[in-house]
Amino acid sequence: MRFRAKSAALLLGAAIVGAALWWRKNPSACPYGQRFWVEAPHPLITRDRLREVLAPQPGERVLEIGPGTGYYTLHVADWIGEQGRLDIFDLQQEMLDHTMRRATEAGLSNIHPAQGDARELLYSDAAFDAVYLTTVLGEIPDRDAALREIARVLRPGGRLVVGELFGDPHWVSPGKLAAETAQAGLGGFLRHGPAVGYFARLER
Repeated sequence: MRFRAKSAALLLGAAIVGAALWWRKNPSACPYGQRFWVEAPHPLITRDRLREVLAPQPGERVLEIGPGTGYYTLHVADWIGEQGRLDIFDLQQEMLDHTMRRATEAGLSNIHPAQGDARELLYSDAAFDAVYLTTVLGEIPDRDAALREIARVLRPGGRLVVGELFGDPHWVSPGKLAAETAQAGLGGFLRHGPAVGYFARLER
């Protein structure tokens, strides 16, 4: 009996590792049906730390790529105030709808959703004061294209904040992120926090 239990545990572990490796090699967004992953607490990449690194100011226009169900969204919308504007952009309409329901319940009216692919953002050049995305960049099949698009929609001097958490199948290491963002014309790479859970801030 003990042997069978140990064998079953080993098989389960192997299956989990195999699934994680497959997912890492085949980037894709977290399905809406598995949204509990994005609703769980985010150790190290907390909301307070995002606020410190992003430094959102009242009245700014900010873009969040991949809001999920709004873990950070409602807080950022509150930080920039009624005179600010938070655009949220996601591949999945279900995620946007979920976040907007939460925004309505919270009485927030400065959040504006749009559905699409991060490799082709729908916004004009230099439209945003800041862009942020957390545990999302690695899910995009062509990160270089997405980073070029982010650089395009940021105003000169605008800020990009990327949050990454080790254990996410699509985790992007600080070294790889620094190299890829430099190629997109984003500089001043500063990492906040340990490599296993960090926010990186860059500027156009």
